[in-house]
Formats: sequence, structure tokens, C-alpha cells
Amino acid sequence: MTDHDRDLRARLVAAGVELVATGGVQALGLREIARHAGVSHGAPRRYFPTHRELLGAIAQQGFGRLTDTLAGADALAAATGAEARTRLDALARAYLGFAAANPGMFELMFRHDLLEGSGAELRRTTLPLFLTLAGLVAEVHPQSDDPATATAALWSNLHGLAQLRAWGSLGLVTGSEDIEPLLRAALDAHLGPAAP
Repeated sequence: MTDHDRDLRARLVAAGVELVATGGVQALGLREIARHAGVSHGAPRRYFPTHRELLGAIAQQGFGRLTDTLAGADALAAATGAEARTRLDALARAYLGFAAANPGMFELMFRHDLLEGSGAELRRTTLPLFLTLAGLVAEVHPQSDDPATATAALWSNLHGLAQLRAWGSLGLVTGSEDIEPLLRAALDAHLGPAAP
């Protein structure tokens, strides 16, 4: 691949990142991405054999940003000498914050119906993050036989909170948009109550 090809490929991905931020997943048509990148409507097919591969490349940018966001939150908590439970709290808040600040990208990142075929690359992007979470969960529950399952359950709960908040469903059942009591309940359910 030439430098020109790499540049055009990067422009298409960057155009998709901008479009998903402003218009959500529904804005990610091939023609719209090409138009936004300033190229012909056939250009995306030269660099991404399928629409799903282009969407996967856009989603990978989102996973990279999420990973950076969570790594920053964890580094900040770890730098203060925080224990595993406190670090998990910081990571959970960063995850929910990323979801709220990037609703279009967050939706795309987890729309596996749209990203089919890109899964292996995306899993490589997220596996280190998951392993960090699992290591912290194992510190909180050293007697656990299966920290990976406990981590997946916690992540599922956090993801559900993020998605229900995005859909506006939490206010319907709780009478409030305040996610704090739900976050506290989720963390306590999976990790035990925080130390006073």
C-alpha cells in the first residue's frame, strides 16, 4: 500500500469518526463517508472491500479512544495509591462517561450485526482492557475461581446502564436520570460494598 493509499484510507476512517459523532450510526453510509472525505463515492470500495470493514475500522478508533480514556482513569487512580476496588470505581465511571459523551461511537462499537467480520481485530483491541479489569476484580476477590466471568458480569451491568441511559429508559423506571445510585448498586453487587 502506498502512502497515498494509506492517507486516503485514513481520511475515510476520519470522515466516518466525524460523521458518527455528529449523526450517529445512521450517518455512516458509504456515499456520505466518501462525500465527507472529499472523494468519489466509489473510493471506499477500493480501500475497504465491504461496508462492514470500513465500519469496523471506524469502530476500532472508538475502541482505541475508550482504551485511552480508561487507561487514563486507571493511571490517575493508581497514582494516588488507590486499591483495586477504588480503581474499578474510577474505570466504571470513565466507561459510563465515555458512553454518554460519545453515544454514536459507543453504539457502533457494540453493534456486532454491523461489524461482523471485524471481530478478531476489535477483540485484540479490547482484550488488554478486559484483562486489566479482570486483574483488578481478582484483587478484590482473591478467592474467586473465575474472575473472568465476574468481570464479564460487571462489564455487562455497566454496559446495560450506559445503554439504558442512552435510550432514556432509566428515568422511566427510577424517576430520575441520576445514574449514581445504580452505579453504586452495580459495583456493590459485583465487588461487595466499598470500605467506609
